[in-house]
Amino acid sequence: MIRDSLDMLEQSFRAWSAMIRECCMGSRHWEGVSLFIQKARSSVGFRPSTLLMAAVIKSCSALSATQLGKALHGYVLKKGHFSSLSVSKAMLNMYAKFRALDDCEKLFGELGSCDTVTWNILLTVFASSMKFDTETMGLFKGMLIPEQPKPSPVTISIVLPVCARSGDLVMGKSVHSLAVKSGMDMHTLVGNSLVSFYAKCGQVTTDAFTVFAGLYEKDVVSWNAIISGFAENGLMYEAFRTFRWMLRESTEPNYTTIATIFPICASQDENAALFFGREIHAFVLRRAELSTDIFVCNALLMFYLRTGQMQVVETLFRRMQSRDSVTWNSVIAGCASNGEWSTALTLFQKFLLFDTVTPDSVTFVSILPICAVLKKISMGKQIHGYIVQRPSLAEDTTVGNALVNFYAKCDEIDAAFQAFLMIPQRDIISWNSMLDAFVNTRNHWKFLNLLAWMLGERFKPDGITILTLINFCISISRLMSVKEVHCYSIRYAHILGDGEPTIGNAMLVAYAKCGDMGSALKIFQSLSGKRNLVTCNSIIAAYVDSGSQDDAYKIFSQMHEKDVTTWNLMIRVYALNNCVNEALYLFHEFRDRGMEPDELTIMSLLAVFSQMVSAHLLRQCHGYLVRNCLEDVRIKGALLDVYSKCGSIWYAYNLFQSNPNKDLFMFTAMIGGFAMHGMGEEALEIFHDMIGSGIKPDHIIFTSVLSACSHGGLIDPGLEIFYSMEKLHGMKPKMEQYACVVDLLARGGRLSEAYSFVAKMPIKPAAHIWGTLLGACKSHHEVELGRVVGAHLFESESDDIGNYIVLSNLYAAEEKWDEVLEMRKLMKSRDFKKPAGCSWIEVERRESVFVAGDTSHPERSLIYDTLLAINQHIKEKLANYSIESAFI
Repeated sequence: MIRDSLDMLEQSFRAWSAMIRECCMGSRHWEGVSLFIQKARSSVGFRPSTLLMAAVIKSCSALSATQLGKALHGYVLKKGHFSSLSVSKAMLNMYAKFRALDDCEKLFGELGSCDTVTWNILLTVFASSMKFDTETMGLFKGMLIPEQPKPSPVTISIVLPVCARSGDLVMGKSVHSLAVKSGMDMHTLVGNSLVSFYAKCGQVTTDAFTVFAGLYEKDVVSWNAIISGFAENGLMYEAFRTFRWMLRESTEPNYTTIATIFPICASQDENAALFFGREIHAFVLRRAELSTDIFVCNALLMFYLRTGQMQVVETLFRRMQSRDSVTWNSVIAGCASNGEWSTALTLFQKFLLFDTVTPDSVTFVSILPICAVLKKISMGKQIHGYIVQRPSLAEDTTVGNALVNFYAKCDEIDAAFQAFLMIPQRDIISWNSMLDAFVNTRNHWKFLNLLAWMLGERFKPDGITILTLINFCISISRLMSVKEVHCYSIRYAHILGDGEPTIGNAMLVAYAKCGDMGSALKIFQSLSGKRNLVTCNSIIAAYVDSGSQDDAYKIFSQMHEKDVTTWNLMIRVYALNNCVNEALYLFHEFRDRGMEPDELTIMSLLAVFSQMVSAHLLRQCHGYLVRNCLEDVRIKGALLDVYSKCGSIWYAYNLFQSNPNKDLFMFTAMIGGFAMHGMGEEALEIFHDMIGSGIKPDHIIFTSVLSACSHGGLIDPGLEIFYSMEKLHGMKPKMEQYACVVDLLARGGRLSEAYSFVAKMPIKPAAHIWGTLLGACKSHHEVELGRVVGAHLFESESDDIGNYIVLSNLYAAEEKWDEVLEMRKLMKSRDFKKPAGCSWIEVERRESVFVAGDTSHPERSLIYDTLLAINQHIKEKLANYSIESAFI
């Protein structure tokens, strides 16, 4: 009876063991482990076999159940199953999956004898950590001791990637020699590992290709290894040629092959890329197993995104049967890189509603910059809330950095700093992002405090930090700070590296911005072996800012390579120094070389046309802008301004009216144009239209509209606008606006009111304000007030000869000859000389310049004869008018 019961119990245990093992082997891991735990707890006599224990431990590994795995380890020791090789391997493999290196090493040391598989498990866990390359190679060398088991092809395939990662070509070749000596070099797995190793060490055309060509049996991994090896080394033609060779062989490309070849196609020129990419696309469509593979579909999407084929991307994305996070992230980032900001945002919103896949850190790193570009602050804050509710995202440093950048670009500096504080593990990018935000918003004290905090946390500044420090020095214009950063850069070899001279270029600009051209030139000379186009452009820009056109041209003439920026800088320096002929000659040379002007070129040319007052050239420039669809609103504003200066005010007005997207710059230019032509009422109308459209005025536009009121004699409207600055717009008037009001009152003859206004100004009046009032005193024959104003003027400025002449003329008009004589003596004693007057005019597309006392014009005889005839005609008309008036 007892024996029968025991037999039944034994049969029950076997049935349970078979059921548990079937669950574990059938990937029903949680069910198998649960049944095992249930049976182990409820049945006292339950004794699992070593095979069952190994199966349960493997299921525990698959579930990544760390605590349960350790409990099973204790159960194995208690039941005495640890001596079983299959159980010990399963335990070792479990700890390897858990990345528990210490437990792996300890368990490995407790094993009496280890076979090759056991060694491979331990080597795998150390090799996969990417931090223990030295320990991995030490273990491998320990395996080479005679009494230890011999390495297998798997061992070689584990060790070679470690050699490649550390760049140890010598050690890799030693492993290769071992493989040759043991006869494993012809094994496909070893051969593939050798191809990949030599390719990653830069030996793709020699050793890697030799190993590949010598393989007896090449599988798809072999072909993928050599193709990706060529691609990684920039040998795109060889990679593509090898792919075509593969198609002629019996090996069928897999998803990895396709994912490797599409970026190679995208690296070709546009026509070739599309041609070959479409051929491969057709190849994929003919193979159902590839066309439905999500990995291949993602590679296709990335190819068409890189080539800008957005319509094809949309079609592919819509037809995909399944999508993963890579799909969504690729399309969102691709739309953003092609300028399709709104489309990317719409796709992100759809992604949030997708059931099977959720956004990951890459998604938010892609979408937050888009919100910043579109100034979608509210949406960005909603995304921030979504991130905070998910710890895996909230604790991700890259997501935290993206939030900091988002808030910084939206000028939400306090929110950016709060996001920075919430990053649990800050990296150097976190600190650089916040430092850059403080520099851009000129929060100098916060910048310095954050920098001190960063250094206190033992973070070593990198190249980006140095660039941010240089920008900070430029923003405060402090030469000593630039020198301090320069010394730090040299000390830590940022500026002396072998790469691109980015730090050197920035340092050059910093010295120039701070007025130390000598140090800037020394930096330029020190970069003689590493100069690039940016370096030369930087020194030319420095000379442009300092007005040194000859020095700029000297660098320009020595440059072998020039881009549009180089030419723009040279045209600009000539324009700024009134060298209009040189600027035009340079522009013609620029066009002769087949280069196309951009917005900056046009802006520099407009400055030249403004100096020349050439309406003909200006209209040509306008035509070029229309033909090339250059719709930048600032260019239109500058064009409008130059039309006004060239006397074509109605051209300017038509251009203003035709632009639907008017900004503050365009309104300012139009009001300034009307002011220049004495059209005060028109200027006032434009100003009120601007206020009605919701555009906030600045000090410049108030100066323009007040000047228009002054030239148009609109005293009361001008005063009303002036007093509205502080009352309605919250802006305190500056010296320019006060000067306009004085001119407004003075021109209208209200001199006493003007003098009272100046006397009550909350800031000390500048010399030109007194000069304006003095000129008005002359016009209205107010001698006594002129004397008082003159006294104030000479106290503040005694070097302007114009003020002495105005006061002298005022005295002369009232026959105050003693005062006139006094003024003349004072001017003579101070050796004042009145600068010669100059005027110019464009006639039949030629500019004629006239300077007082100059007789160099080639048609001077005809001009003076005409002037004499006109003068005689005017005198006769006046004489006749006087006679007629006498009879009347």
